Amino acid sequence: MSTVASMSGAKIVELSKRHSLYEWSAQAHVDPIPVARSKGCYFWTPEGKRYLDFNSQLMCVNIGHGDERVIRAIQEQAATLAYANPFMATEVRARLGETLARITPGDIDTFFFTNGGAEANENAIKIARFFTGRRKILARYRSYHGGTAGAISLTGDPRRWAAEPGIPGVVHVLDPYHGIERGWDDAAASLAMLEEVIQLEGPQTIAGFILETVTGTNGILVPPDGYLQGVRELCTKHGILMIADEVMAGFGRTGEWFAVDHWNVVPDLLSMAKGLTSAYVPLGAVGMRHHIAEHFQKNVFYGGLTYNSHPLGCAAAIAAIDVLEQDDLVGNAKRMGRVMRELMQELEANHPSVGATRSIGLFGLVELVRNRRTREPMAPFNGGSPEMAALGRTFREEGLYTFVRWNSFFTNPPLCITERELREGFAMIDRALAVTDAAVR
Repeated sequence: MSTVASMSGAKIVELSKRHSLYEWSAQAHVDPIPVARSKGCYFWTPEGKRYLDFNSQLMCVNIGHGDERVIRAIQEQAATLAYANPFMATEVRARLGETLARITPGDIDTFFFTNGGAEANENAIKIARFFTGRRKILARYRSYHGGTAGAISLTGDPRRWAAEPGIPGVVHVLDPYHGIERGWDDAAASLAMLEEVIQLEGPQTIAGFILETVTGTNGILVPPDGYLQGVRELCTKHGILMIADEVMAGFGRTGEWFAVDHWNVVPDLLSMAKGLTSAYVPLGAVGMRHHIAEHFQKNVFYGGLTYNSHPLGCAAAIAAIDVLEQDDLVGNAKRMGRVMRELMQELEANHPSVGATRSIGLFGLVELVRNRRTREPMAPFNGGSPEMAALGRTFREEGLYTFVRWNSFFTNPPLCITERELREGFAMIDRALAVTDAAVR
């Protein structure tokens, strides 16, 4: 039976809601957009309504939708070898490992492949504990690392609460940002706090410190200069593995291959997914520096997944990385990122509800406030408001798709976006912000 474009949008939504669960939602409140096809920076409903994808779906379709080069690579791999178990060796596994060793920072040259980002972080925990012989993992409060048992324990944001107590040994620390009302610490103050926690927890008990290099769904938090370098120095000083979660920030999103490259920092472990295949096929990985990989030459790595190194995922990843290189999409993210910064500054100048904007490359966010003097957010922490709900509906009416969360919304388009398309999206945002401007007091 064909599953391509034979149902109405209403029927797709009805059956999807009846027979499947939507994530992070009370099902009665779910109102999904039915999607029939996609191309480039756009997708369409079965009835033909077009949306500009300003969030790359889940911050993952980095090369854009429907690239024939990646589709062809998946088709050819499926026809040649659709699956081999992870104890086998395949050409696509060999080629992908070699490619990743070339583009990842420093001497990261060995990879354990997973089904996605959460599993990459799960295995990063394992590797850190196996390698150091220690148990504790430091993580930050303003973070999201995945929905599986270990990854949700690492997560700092409220999605963790329902899963507690979670796995033992996770210690959360503050990062430099304290919310729209309190603002930022400088790097020195934040690093001093981190070192105090390390001292109080006992450095000899801490296996790793995991952090999103640029925090994603908790605010596109670009670290102050000196912070990541300081984290690297503290981890080295105390024998703690620095684990960079680049699941969202990697593969060109920030205008470099990986966000750590902006600060010339080499983490010990680097988790990735999303842009690895541009989400054409599920695949994640955790990369490790050479001396860590050497540890497992004589010591057992206690981990495994049926779909580790899945040939279709590896083929999609090789093709997606080729597209990023051939089309200079990392460079385009940097160039269009400068345009996006200017457009964000225009929003700040023209809309009293815009309290702050942040971006690096094509990784951006707008925070909304009710009052610029008091900086009261348009919706509370971990909450919503009628105005933010109305803004989301207005975006949808305009034909703009992006995430609206708490008092903010995201600007994370595919890296293939043109300046015309970028300005089209910001024109929709400019019109929609009349909804929140009306609530300013």
